[in-house]
Amino acid sequence: MTLLLADTGYEIHAVVVGPMDNNVFVVRCTVTGDAVLIDAANEHERLLELCTALGVRSVVETHGHWDHVQAVPAVRDAGYHVAITAADAEMLESYDEVLVDDEVLAVGRLRLRTIATPGHTAGSMCFALEGAPVLFSGDTLFPGGPGATGFPGGDFPTIIESIDRRLFTMPAETLVLPGHGAWTTVGAERPNLDEWVARGW
Repeated sequence: MTLLLADTGYEIHAVVVGPMDNNVFVVRCTVTGDAVLIDAANEHERLLELCTALGVRSVVETHGHWDHVQAVPAVRDAGYHVAITAADAEMLESYDEVLVDDEVLAVGRLRLRTIATPGHTAGSMCFALEGAPVLFSGDTLFPGGPGATGFPGGDFPTIIESIDRRLFTMPAETLVLPGHGAWTTVGAERPNLDEWVARGW
């Protein structure tokens, strides 16, 4: 577990799990101690320990691909509510709540805003931490380009539109925390959009 970011009022913890090296994040309000886990990807025992240690109250999923949801049954059995978009809900055996676009999720005194970004899957969702330059991009945006669109429900023009209209409108200093691999910023990626369109992936 790594304490990735800490600022007045919030902490962001990161852990890498499973055979696909998924990034799992915990956003924690340092005032109330409440937290949310983003993507119950794998290694459920490890994630449950993290949930207990950091005061996690609920789990939100960026999308429904198998490598991002392997620990969902275990965290639900442990009493944590799991939320996912309606378009990706059928990829889960079970869930508790449906995420909708432009919704504000309370995490103690923190606020996470939902941003629908279809393209990697039909129901892909990003989360922005209000009042901080932080974006959890799931498999929508990575350093060097968009997430893969060759899976069922994926669509390249759609993911490009999602990135351009929903994510690249954010300030350049916005830190992008993706579902796998290294972090980046909106400012580092935005100038490359036309190149991604031209190459087609």
